[in-house]
Amino acid sequence: MNPEAMLLATDVPGWLLDVRDWWMLNWLWVVRAMVEIGVLAVVIYYAFQYLKRTRGWPVVAGFLSLLALTLITELLRLQVLSWLLQAVFAFLVLAILIIFQPELRRLLAGLGNLPIFNAGQEQEQENIGMVIDVTRRLAREHIGALIVIERSVDIHHDIHSSVEMDCRASTEVIESIFFPNSPLHDGGVIINGKRITHAACIFPLTSRQEVRKTLGTRHRAAIGITEDSDAVVIIVSEETGTISYCHDGALHRDVGLDKLNAFLELTLVEPEKKPEGTVSQWLGRLKASLQELPGRINTKLDEE
Repeated sequence: MNPEAMLLATDVPGWLLDVRDWWMLNWLWVVRAMVEIGVLAVVIYYAFQYLKRTRGWPVVAGFLSLLALTLITELLRLQVLSWLLQAVFAFLVLAILIIFQPELRRLLAGLGNLPIFNAGQEQEQENIGMVIDVTRRLAREHIGALIVIERSVDIHHDIHSSVEMDCRASTEVIESIFFPNSPLHDGGVIINGKRITHAACIFPLTSRQEVRKTLGTRHRAAIGITEDSDAVVIIVSEETGTISYCHDGALHRDVGLDKLNAFLELTLVEPEKKPEGTVSQWLGRLKASLQELPGRINTKLDEE
């Protein structure tokens, strides 16, 4: 006896059979709809959480208020008010793109800097040792410093002013650059690979309102340059001699040399060097991107 006959032989309600038949025909559509709703819910939630911590949140609140008012005018058939609000919305879309330009640029840059899209600039172990050594010396002598390690994203277009150099990066050279009263001690230095490319760099400061007002110019510049690039920045405080590092717009203050060294090795040195463009490397970047994405979102939301 086949299953259809067995079902008909039992006292199964007809509507239940209709539900079964509908599910068998449309289960794929239901799964797709549930996935889409889940993805949209997550995106909207994190977007609101992100926008609430930006200077543009009052604009978003005003936009939602106008949207609610527009729906009310449509329901009540208030034609004059409805026409005026629709005309305002036409200009409001352009205004939102202009107002949120820094946030949109930062978001797109963050997506582009995920490991799946770029391999970054690998640093050799000796370069990291050199950076740790010069950082220790500068911190011991309370000499302020801003060291930018450039990776895959070109940051030269973001520099307000600088002195172009082309010399091998070494402890002695970097220490002489930041020595008080030297011609190049103001600003930061850029290291690309084993070379110092620029000194006395004046970087743009972060415009985020939630950044603590007690932070100095070096720390604000470090946040600003890492918001739109994958660079790693090391800061030494002139007043206290404390060491900080900044990456992906997140500032980590008062860290020890061991923690800084572990971070640099994890971020700048590839644990396994594989040929460029291989499937295994692409899959490795995809896995790293998926593991890193929640941390980036939480970092953005938890920063103060």
